[in-house]
Amino acid sequence: MKAVILISGGMDSLVTTAIAIAQEFEPAAMHINYGQRTWKKELESFQSICSHYGITRRLEVDAAYLSSIGGSSLTDYSMPVSGPDLQGTTIPTSYVPFRNAQFLSMAVSWSEVIGAERIFIGAVEEDSSGYPDCRKVFYNAFNTVISLGTKPETHIEIVTPLIEMQKSQIVQKGLELDVPFGYSWSCYKSEGKACGVCDSCARRLRAFELAGVKDPIEYEQRPRYI
Repeated sequence: MKAVILISGGMDSLVTTAIAIAQEFEPAAMHINYGQRTWKKELESFQSICSHYGITRRLEVDAAYLSSIGGSSLTDYSMPVSGPDLQGTTIPTSYVPFRNAQFLSMAVSWSEVIGAERIFIGAVEEDSSGYPDCRKVFYNAFNTVISLGTKPETHIEIVTPLIEMQKSQIVQKGLELDVPFGYSWSCYKSEGKACGVCDSCARRLRAFELAGVKDPIEYEQRPRYI
């Protein structure tokens, strides 16, 4: 069975890729550049992950219009990138308005063309930044949209294997599957060494600390978050 895997280049999409392959899906990898600050590093991570797993069917999509729309510190350089908010009390500035719905729509279109029956996405609700488009209820609703908006003979389902996991559990799952964490990138601010102090870096560093292993990527700063 074919599956489209949305691979941002982050640790969650990396582990999701490994899970899809372990379940013996034939993978087709999609990566979307939307004018984010670290798009070059994320694209490099996507390519490295695909090469590691021998994924030859790849689609890189230019969605720069999201940068033009703005509303997120990932695409608008006049907005500061949020620092750590590990209690998740507010939606951070890094939220890109309704981004995942647009990514999924692209993935559904490609899936219908190539005959894929699953779309894997590394969304996390339990230990995330509180993005509204990372909730299980959102993906359940989008599966209904797919069934209503595609051909009658089309059967595509979104799969979110990490949705209920804590970040540290995702690290542990990655270790079980021997994923190359060094190829992944989570920092929202830097394309050299990861900054270590944005919300995404903080969540990643805490996850590795809780899992009892060292994150293999380099950081400008490596604070302790537990």
